[in-house]
Amino acid sequence: MEVVRENIGNLNEIIKITIAAADYAEVVDKTLKMHKKKATVPGFRQGMVPMSIIKKMYLKGTTADETYKMASQACYNYLTDNKIEILGDPLPSDSQPALNFESQGDLEFHFEVGVSPEVVLDLENTKVIKYNITVEDEMVDGFTRNFFQRFGKLVDVESIQKDEAITGTLTQGEIEIKEAYVGLISMTDEERAPFIGKKVGDKMEVNVNEIYKTASQKTAILKMTEEQIAELNPIFELTFDQVRKFEIPEITDELVVEGFPNGEVKTVAEFNKHANAEVQASLENESKYKLAIDVRKKLMEDANLSLPETFLKKWIFAMNDGKYSKEDIDGEYPQFVEMMSWDIIKKKFVLENDMQVTKEELIDEAKQMAKQQFIQYGMPTIEDSLLSNYANQIISNKEEARKLYDAIYERKVVEFVASKIKTSKKKISAEDFGKLFQ
Repeated sequence: MEVVRENIGNLNEIIKITIAAADYAEVVDKTLKMHKKKATVPGFRQGMVPMSIIKKMYLKGTTADETYKMASQACYNYLTDNKIEILGDPLPSDSQPALNFESQGDLEFHFEVGVSPEVVLDLENTKVIKYNITVEDEMVDGFTRNFFQRFGKLVDVESIQKDEAITGTLTQGEIEIKEAYVGLISMTDEERAPFIGKKVGDKMEVNVNEIYKTASQKTAILKMTEEQIAELNPIFELTFDQVRKFEIPEITDELVVEGFPNGEVKTVAEFNKHANAEVQASLENESKYKLAIDVRKKLMEDANLSLPETFLKKWIFAMNDGKYSKEDIDGEYPQFVEMMSWDIIKKKFVLENDMQVTKEELIDEAKQMAKQQFIQYGMPTIEDSLLSNYANQIISNKEEARKLYDAIYERKVVEFVASKIKTSKKKISAEDFGKLFQ
């Protein structure tokens, strides 16, 4: 067996595999004998069909299958033995010569490959800003409100000031819809402006298409079908029957204890420290997220990788079985290049520094993911056994586990790079920090 490597462009090569007849004769003969044992041909008992007939039936296909498998394996072996990092997978080349599988002569297979570019980076002279976001009182207040809002309730108020909840009666001619709910909290300042100052008993015209944005809201409130609503004049008169706002109770030691049944926080003073620490941790995570973005961007700019575009577009088309047109691929190609370039850079650091992700790290990552989901549902404290169960459910899903592995590896790479480059710390307000993402 002979292997020849030929460059055909930027990081684009052809691997030519020549398989001599002597290389594949034995395996083809073995496969034909297996066919002979199983073949059923009229006029012959099973296993007694002459080999000449078996060859007419199976020689060409068997030779094609077996030699292609040998050539593919030889191509991968050559790439591995010569430490050639490739992008995607080898593809049958357009330069492939015609193959005669009946002659039992030498066969030459051509595979096209895209070669991964070399990554050259100077970490010692790389600089990135690490932002220190200031903890502000309104952030702690917001955390406190969010934490204790599950103990709150709607209370009656005299007039509408901002985002109160309205219960009223919608009328239009003979149509009367009682206990119609209008939530100002989901409206913009401009949309809720006409409601400000209104009191119980007041009336105003409303457009039901404006105060109820979705079809499901309209059908539920108006108690009509979508077809009936489509034919309806959307202008109604709204009578304010009740105006309420959501009110959080006074925060006391007793309420804190109720919020932390496990006893880890027992007083208002302890909760204030807890709230400050949670906000600080959240801001630190935001800062790390921005650092990861900036490190990734800086490394990609400095590496400035050039990829074999023609090959990669061909590979994407082949791997997706024609699901995407070449025009679709052209449109998405810049995003694909960005993703692949980062994967190449990330792989360099993972391999060079023998980074590993342990099962324990994977479970901890899944626990954090589950914990955040519970917090969103208003459950800030969860038993570790329950978190472990949910974590195991998450990692049992192969796709979710892969995402977690990728996230951990990316974090390890960013942390490693951050420890090697020069990071200048910069204090910044939350408002200015948010503008960095605009």
